[in-house]
Amino acid sequence: MEDEFNATYITLNGYVEVHKYSYVYFCIMFSAYTVIITSNSIIICLIWIHKNLHEPMYIFIAALLTNSVLYSTAIYPKMLVDVLSEKQIISYSACLFQFFIYYFLGGTEFLLLAAMSYDRYVSICKPLQYPTIMRTSTVSIFLILSCLISACHVAIPTILSSKTKLCNFTLQGIFCNNAIYGLHCVRTIVISVYGLVALVDLVILPLLFIVFTYTKILIIAYRSGREVRRKAAETCLPHLLVLTSISCLSVYDISIARVETSFPKPARLIMTLQIVLYHPLFNPLIYGLKMKEISKLLKRLFCPARII
Repeated sequence: MEDEFNATYITLNGYVEVHKYSYVYFCIMFSAYTVIITSNSIIICLIWIHKNLHEPMYIFIAALLTNSVLYSTAIYPKMLVDVLSEKQIISYSACLFQFFIYYFLGGTEFLLLAAMSYDRYVSICKPLQYPTIMRTSTVSIFLILSCLISACHVAIPTILSSKTKLCNFTLQGIFCNNAIYGLHCVRTIVISVYGLVALVDLVILPLLFIVFTYTKILIIAYRSGREVRRKAAETCLPHLLVLTSISCLSVYDISIARVETSFPKPARLIMTLQIVLYHPLFNPLIYGLKMKEISKLLKRLFCPARII
């Protein structure tokens, strides 16, 4: 009976003294989750309500923030249950589902950032052609492709992992990321190859495309007048900050699966919390403060007396 149980359920062994500090964990995570959902949802609603924000750039921002809401919802509810439970366990099928959602949304974010960089490139470098190139249909295609491409790339290693025999039933983490490969008896070449393909297609190629487009934007802005440089700085800087944030956290995520099991558990936990706490809070903060139109609407919403 024990073998059958172990074959079905995975123990999450990433918490530090969870029984001693369960309510501390819960309060921190519940507060973070509430702030993430609230802050992202407010900006999404502002973009949805105000027709002057129904432009490609703001639609992509709304998609990114929706991504953050879904990403957090795939992680936080289970963590909130775990910290109050006697045992931190998850069924392997649920673990694989969480793994899929986690990397599907992560890949989608990189592709959305690449689409946003193309939108900024057309807006700044080809302003006269912008209305004909970035039409509503074009934006819709970018959004759909971002989801489909990411889902297809992540689905394959997820399906392969579901058919792989497990020899270890303790996951060194607080949710299911690529550390699940450490549960497999043997990490097959096929899974490694598909993982590498997904990394290249969902992270490296979008990053290279973004670097290329922003380089072109910088060249054009440098050669143009002050107004073009101001527009470039105002609209491109928030995207670059978000890109830097998710890129650094992606390095964290890859590192977590590569470090030795002897790596100190508190340090591993801190690295993992960086992924689930920092970025979903960083997105609305950056877009709320740095995007002029969104910032104005937020001030009008929260400080109406100061708006003349």
